[in-house]
Amino acid sequence: MKEHAISAREKLFERLDTGSVTLLYSGDAPHKSMDQSYPYTPQRNFFYLSNLNEPNMILMLLKGEDSEQTFLFIEENTDHIIKWEGARMEKSEASDRSGIPEKNIRYLKEFDGMFNRTMNYARSLMGRPPKVLYLDLYHKDAQTKPASLEKASSIIENYPELDIKSVNEHTSYLRMFKSEAELAEIRKAIGHTKKGLETILSNIKNREYEYQLEADFLHAITLDGSEGNAFDTIAACGENAAVLHYTLNRDSLDKKSMILFDLGALHGNYASDISRTFPVNGKYSKRQKQIYEIVLKVNEATIEEIKPGVTWKHLNDFSRGMLAKEAKNIGLIDDEKEILNFYYHSIGHFMGLDVHDVGYYDLPLEEGMVLTIEPGLYIKEEGIGVRIEDDILVTADGYENLSKDIPKDVKTIEKLIK
Repeated sequence: MKEHAISAREKLFERLDTGSVTLLYSGDAPHKSMDQSYPYTPQRNFFYLSNLNEPNMILMLLKGEDSEQTFLFIEENTDHIIKWEGARMEKSEASDRSGIPEKNIRYLKEFDGMFNRTMNYARSLMGRPPKVLYLDLYHKDAQTKPASLEKASSIIENYPELDIKSVNEHTSYLRMFKSEAELAEIRKAIGHTKKGLETILSNIKNREYEYQLEADFLHAITLDGSEGNAFDTIAACGENAAVLHYTLNRDSLDKKSMILFDLGALHGNYASDISRTFPVNGKYSKRQKQIYEIVLKVNEATIEEIKPGVTWKHLNDFSRGMLAKEAKNIGLIDDEKEILNFYYHSIGHFMGLDVHDVGYYDLPLEEGMVLTIEPGLYIKEEGIGVRIEDDILVTADGYENLSKDIPKDVKTIEKLIK
């Protein structure tokens, strides 16, 4: 992944304004309770460009008229840190993992002085001070300020001449196209997910509650080498499956119902995202099989549509239209517009470092993109919810189903449960 990070920085430099400084913060573990923090996870753009998985670091990219320079600022080890928290990464290791020359790796206490030097007309590191400051300005919602604005607040206040821009415009584009190193991590994450679902299939008839199967999945993927869940597992039995983001997972298992799983594993910070729907007692009823096979048919047909040049709008229109026709054929709806009562989400999303990964949905698909395809039908009144989701790589002339080895046909699933 070091080579990937080096290449990613080179591609980003090509897109940045000349006369700019870019700051990316690795972040830290958010506060949880009086004496605990949540587990740390790196800011994704920082990791994408550095291959570093450590808190309290700053990546600085300088693009001048005639030079491009990368600096990294890290924590300095102290006796207290070593004894109480464990030694921080040394400069040599940070250089080995990131590909940033060791001479360009400094301690955090040096950051303010170096930034001031960058802004100084007499001795700027860039020849002339930068005019643009790029920050990671991802907005979770309208009420939440991007963390980078807080981190860089003193810089913004002290250097009002800097024009603040979002680096996300560029990283969101670059991250749509997965390198071979990234694809290797995604394949491993999908492999962990396969192990987890196999464990669920072998245990499903002997479990009593949704949370037990959720635990089976987490146990299996971590034993297999995953860092854990890519997102909160959905284990939704019966009518719970009609709730798209059901994560309570506390209800008992109705042996006559199906259970919908939407889950994924992490590997090297890259995610998988798979949905499967299984019969709790090991055999689909006639009605369950009818609904399941409609969703499976749409899943497979939509995947066949994937190739460079195809748009997200086409995939959404194709899958929704096909679901509507099939639902009308079995009498579930009278008018195709009524499909929105039983299918109320889009066909998929980009996937990578984030489960719902960044990217531009108004652009046609191109080689190297990874996306999910996840049609569904949700009939709460019948206690039926079906979603089937696969992870797909767009290739030069079509697609590769990265999750093709995870069973989804009725016969195989029933056989595995039996």
